[in-house]
Formats: sequence, structure tokens, C-alpha cells
Amino acid sequence: MKPFFRPEGLDATPLLRAFAERRLRTLGRQDPLRAQRQTLRSLLRRAAQTRFGLDHGFARISSVRDYQALVPLRTYEDFWRDYFAPSFPTLRDVTWSGRIPAFALTSGTTSATSKYIPVSAAMARSNIGAGFDTLAFHLANRSHSRLFGGRNCLLGGSTALLRLAPGVVAGDLSGIAAARMPLWAGPRAFPPRALALTRDWEAKIAALAPASLAHDIRSLSGTPSWMLLFFAQLAALHPQRPRRLAAFYPNLELVVHGGVSLTPYRDALTEWLEGSHAETREVYAASEGFIAIADRGPGDGMRLVTDRGLFFEFVEPKTLDAANPPRFWLADAKIGVNYALVLSTNAGLWSCIVGDTVMLTERNPPRLLITGRIAATLNVFGEHLVADELDRAVTESARAFGASVSDYTAGPHFPPEAQPRGGHLFVVELARQQPDQQAFARVLDQALARMNADYADHRRGNFGMLPPTVCLVATGRFTAWMREQGRLGGQNKVPRVINDPDRFAALQLFMGCVIEPQ
Repeated sequence: MKPFFRPEGLDATPLLRAFAERRLRTLGRQDPLRAQRQTLRSLLRRAAQTRFGLDHGFARISSVRDYQALVPLRTYEDFWRDYFAPSFPTLRDVTWSGRIPAFALTSGTTSATSKYIPVSAAMARSNIGAGFDTLAFHLANRSHSRLFGGRNCLLGGSTALLRLAPGVVAGDLSGIAAARMPLWAGPRAFPPRALALTRDWEAKIAALAPASLAHDIRSLSGTPSWMLLFFAQLAALHPQRPRRLAAFYPNLELVVHGGVSLTPYRDALTEWLEGSHAETREVYAASEGFIAIADRGPGDGMRLVTDRGLFFEFVEPKTLDAANPPRFWLADAKIGVNYALVLSTNAGLWSCIVGDTVMLTERNPPRLLITGRIAATLNVFGEHLVADELDRAVTESARAFGASVSDYTAGPHFPPEAQPRGGHLFVVELARQQPDQQAFARVLDQALARMNADYADHRRGNFGMLPPTVCLVATGRFTAWMREQGRLGGQNKVPRVINDPDRFAALQLFMGCVIEPQ
């Protein structure tokens, strides 16, 4: 599409505001249940003649109940084995109509195996639309915004795409999005193409930091942990300046974060934002689809994107291993219940268990909180600790000692055979203060017991499990470990829980954790 104006030097915020006003009016009168029914009908119609659609009788489906009866729950691995692998990388009319032009490469946080998540042209358009929805919510809160009067910085992975076959590419989701960015938005994006293509994360932020200071940065987007590393690079360039974003980007309006929970990083980010008029806005943008956006303040939940090609289902994690687990959708899912999120998408995933757990906080409009990952649960002894509880407990414990969390991971700690009970090991990197490990462990134990009744029951009298063990590591150790894993930067994340004993033992060895018997 050719631009109808010269984009260089022109503030395009009025165009964005016109879009925002129309979109917000649409959302204001939207019936989320009707939007979801329409979405499901549209998805089924588009895929009716695909191999998957024919296998599951899409043409006969006339209701959500029909759909749930005919289409069973699947994991990505099931799709790969049964539908993707036989003709990969050229998937034509397999689970989605036409050819899949791109795959988002992701290894997640709990597996080292790369996944190829399909991204159709329809999905790419939906992702861009949801991205602009995020900006619309910002403009609703900032009536005098000049967001597109400067540059908007995305701290993502490399935008370089690997050619798998004629007309088929794979790479980081940010690279797929960059390839489809509207022409008029290009001059307002940062970094420039040459820097965006850089694969080495450390080299990338070393170049991005000074380059960004030559531009009027109005928004920053990325994973909280990697944004903080980028900010540290800014501070190292100009140690005489306050460690505040206002000292580097005076016109910064918006910080968009996602990928991991902000909870462990909130204190550090809050410090960087002191004196700035920028607001933070969380997004739930997974490789499988753009799921939800914070339309209100921090902690108020994120609004589900109900009309951009995703159909949402919810299943209680404890029932996932059942032959036919109860499945809910927005019409009958309960507020305040922890669910595994299940997606059907306009890229050909159908009732796919994406691995995240969520909790609905409101029904109209539907809002949710991300509570963790199905695999990121500590439940070796019946304690049922989820990632959200771990995040809050570690953060609260750090605050008790005047520290902030740089990163952490946890896993089960199995004692020698002579000891009948086990416990948890928390490997924690802190900033500002380094408290005594045993004192930190005591505060952490108390916080976990307050947050989780099952944990408190198992810890009572040391009967069911031992108190947690804490290994405090030096600054930069998690960055070094992620570098050693080849997963530094971009959309890569430090796993909150490692249940694999061999992988967790390797982490302990790398970190130099010596566990004394209790």
C-alpha cells in the first residue's frame, strides 16, 4: 500500500487518534459472547475444506457445544506429529486454508526443543491490529498524546528470517511482524533494519543504546528482564546521569511489557520510571496469537481480544489428563478460577493447549490475569504452587531486605535416601542488597505459606516437606547462564520453575550452588 503523504518528519498521531476513536467505539458496544461466536463461525468456515476441517466435520458444526464435542484438546506436539510434520515446511490446506507463509520460532521456557508456530496472513493482520489496539488504549488514557511524533522502540529478537521453502519463512515473531509493518509506520519505528537484524543480543543492545539516544523515543516495548539490561547499558554510557529514563528519553510516554510477569521486576522498573510521565501497559502477545491487552491500570487485568481471530476456551489444569475434561468458554467460565488457556486460531491451531494458566477477573468485558505456566508449577509434594505465587513471594521477600529481584528460578530439591522429605531450592539474583541466605529463606517460607494453603499444610511442623533452601547468586549470573544456553535476549525467558532434575542440577552447578543438608 503506497502512503498518501510524505511520512518523514510528520507527526502521525492524529491518524492514530482517528483509528483509536473508531476502535474504542466498537469495543464500547461489543458483546464479547457474540464476538466469540462469530469468530468461531468464521474460523470454521475458512478451514472447512482443509484436511483438519474434513477430519473433524467442520461443515456440521453449528454451535460451541458441537465444536467441543467434535474437536478434542491437543498440544502443539500433537499438531506437529499428526498434521504439520508430514508436509513441513509447506503447509497448504492442512489445518488452515491456503499456504502458511511464516512460522514463529519459539522454544518456550520449559523446553529446549524449537517449535514452529504457524503464522498465516490472517494471523499477521490480527497481530498488527491488536498492536494498534494497545496504542488505542494508551490514547484513551492520554488525550494529549504525541506518540507518533517520535520513534517507537521495540527491544525484540532479530528480525532476520530464515527461508524454509519458496514463499515460507521462519524466525522471531518480531521479525515476521516487521516484514508486514505498514509503510507509513516504518519511519516511526526503532531500531533501523541493520540493527534489528542483529542476532547477538549483547552486541545488539551495545549498539542500540547509543543509537537510541540520537532519536526522540516515545515508547519502549519488550520483555521486562531484557529492558532492564538495556537500561543498564544506557546508564553505563552516561554514568553522570541519574538512573532514570527521563534523563535519557524525556518525551517517553509508554512502556509496553509482556512475555513474563512484571512482579519480580516491578520495583526496579518503578525506579527507572521515577520522574517520567510514561505509563506502563501489559500485553499478552504469545506466538500463538495476540491474546489480551491492559486497557486500564496495572494490576487490573488484561482485556481479551475477542474479535481478532482467536477463540478462547478454559480447562482446569487438574483435569487435563482426563479422557474428556470439562471445557468452558466465555459464556460459562468462572471468575477467579485458575484455568489452562486453550486457543483456536486463524493460523490453524484448534483447541490447542498453549501451556499458560490464566484467571478471569471480569466477564464483560472479559479480563484476565496470567497466573503462570502449566509446566511452571511446583507440585512435587502436593503443595500446588503456581508461578504467580512464586513471583509474589520472592518479590515480597526481597523487599523485606531492601532488595529487588533481578531474576530467579526454582525447582524441587530431593534429599538423600536417608531423608524422607524434600523441599524446594530457589536460585535468586538480587539487586541493591545481599541478605543472609538463611534469613531470606525464612521470610520466603512465611510468604509462601501465607499465599498458598496447601503449602502451609505441608510445611506445618515440617511434616510434609522441608523449608525452602535459597542460593543467592552474584549480579549477572542469570545473564551468563542464558548466554551459555544460547538464549540471551529477545523473547527468551528465564524459566521460573525447572522440574527436570538433570537440567536443574546443571543450573545449580553453573551457579555454584552448594546445598547443605537440613
